[in-house]
Amino acid sequence: MSVFRPVAGGLELHVRATPKGGRDGLDGVALLADGRSVLKVRVRAAPEDGAATAAVTRVIAATLGVSPSRVSLTAGATARLKTFRVEGDPAALAAALTQAVPEAATPDAAPTPPAQDAPARPGKRRR
Repeated sequence: MSVFRPVAGGLELHVRATPKGGRDGLDGVALLADGRSVLKVRVRAAPEDGAATAAVTRVIAATLGVSPSRVSLTAGATARLKTFRVEGDPAALAAALTQAVPEAATPDAAPTPPAQDAPARPGKRRR
C-alpha cells in the first residue's frame, strides 16, 4: 500500500506524525503492523492546541511546493496517524513527493518493517 493515493483534484496522503521531534522534516516511509505504509513526518511543535498538526501541514506543503492553504487534514486531528488531502495536479504532487522521498515512489515500495522485540532467552527464571 502506498503512502499516497490520487483523488479527484489532488492527492490523499497518509502520515505518521512525531511531535517534539527536534526538527521539522520528512523521515521516510514506515510500515505499520497492519501492513499500511505511512509517510513519517517529524516536527518540533508540541501536540498542544493543534500546533503539531499545523506544523505537519507546513512540512507537507513545503515538500510538495504548494501553499499550506492547499493542504487540509481529513482524519486524525488528535492522533499520530493522520490523513491529509492536498489540492492540485495529482501527477505533479506525486512526482514532488517521490522526488523528496524515493521509497514513496510506487504502491509496491517495500519500506523497512518495524523492529521486532528480541525473543526471550530460555533458561532460569528469576524469582
